Amino acid sequence: MFDLIELIKAAGYLGLFGIVFAETGLLVGFFLPGDSLMFTAGVLAAEGYLNIYILLIILVSAAIIGDSTGYAIGKKFGPKIFAKENSLLFNKSHVQKAEQFFHKHGPKTIIIARFVPIVRTFVPTLAGVGKMSYWRFLTYNIVGALLWAAGLTLLGYYLGLKIDNIDKYILPIIAVIILVSISPYIKRLITDKNLRREIYIYAQALYKRIFSKK
Repeated sequence: MFDLIELIKAAGYLGLFGIVFAETGLLVGFFLPGDSLMFTAGVLAAEGYLNIYILLIILVSAAIIGDSTGYAIGKKFGPKIFAKENSLLFNKSHVQKAEQFFHKHGPKTIIIARFVPIVRTFVPTLAGVGKMSYWRFLTYNIVGALLWAAGLTLLGYYLGLKIDNIDKYILPIIAVIILVSISPYIKRLITDKNLRREIYIYAQALYKRIFSKK
């Protein structure tokens, strides 16, 4: 959807910060190209368009601050969102499930979610809703940001230094990164019959809502 190279050159450091922050901190940013964006930025740094040290600081900071913002949104507005017992999309049972989930799997989830598109946008908010300890959250937030933001950027930087004319291979590499990122969704969709049924029921309800004459 995007010409990432031109997007990154036009956006600069401030734009890169804003994109990564929005994807990790704002619920509306789930569609943004975090993985491919950081890898491509690393490649451009290897070619001299960006400073790798400034780039790492910008991207890691955006990832950490973004997740912390998502956590704050969940903690502050979560109780209000889930106040209605019989809400169509939200209810108190969701809050209880989130709290139990993060009590049991929190640290692992915060780190792993970094590498899964869409999930990484919503996990910090759920952590806040589930009342996970902020300092515990922050520790794994920082670890996840370093592994994700620094890791993908340095991978692009390293390959950019080692492979001549890597621009020719960026699209195939990005395609592989995307496939690896969404592989958990594909695996679960194939193996989980209940999930497929839920998606089908939700799609039916959405179709009726959109095209209903009422």
